[in-house]
Amino acid sequence: MDQPVLAPPWRISEWLNTTKALDLEAQRGHVVVACAFQMLCPGCVSHAIPQLKAVHDLFAPLGARVVGLHTVFEHHEAMTTTALRAFLHEYRVRCPVGADAPAEDGSPIPQTMAAYGMQGTPTFLLIDRSGRLHRQIFGHVPDLQLGAEIMQLLCAAVPNGPGVTP
Repeated sequence: MDQPVLAPPWRISEWLNTTKALDLEAQRGHVVVACAFQMLCPGCVSHAIPQLKAVHDLFAPLGARVVGLHTVFEHHEAMTTTALRAFLHEYRVRCPVGADAPAEDGSPIPQTMAAYGMQGTPTFLLIDRSGRLHRQIFGHVPDLQLGAEIMQLLCAAVPNGPGVTP
């Protein structure tokens, strides 16, 4: 992305692994790392879910908000919230995960996926402290690249305040 734009709000039908709904606007002041995935996506299961877990373990203690977005655009009947709950348990995903709300017009593309113009899954969203979509990455991203970009955002100065010291 050339110029970061304000990240669109998430449209979530249900949150898992958290006691309260996460509002993107309320995350201002924090770096947000979100991973849009599907349970039946091979690239998500083999690469993105392990990355999401590692990002949560490494960067949440530094103040990053790490979130999964279950973004279903195919096989809707198989990917229920009950199945998602079991998937998160089996894969030991501990970060909050929001189930992307279905399209209101009957389209197969859920609302958050449409708002971001995602090409598919997995997609990582890197949102800076000001709530701007710093980067949107479709497909596999190397671990070192993802970690470096997250750390760059964490170390960036907060408007009218200090940056995070690693």
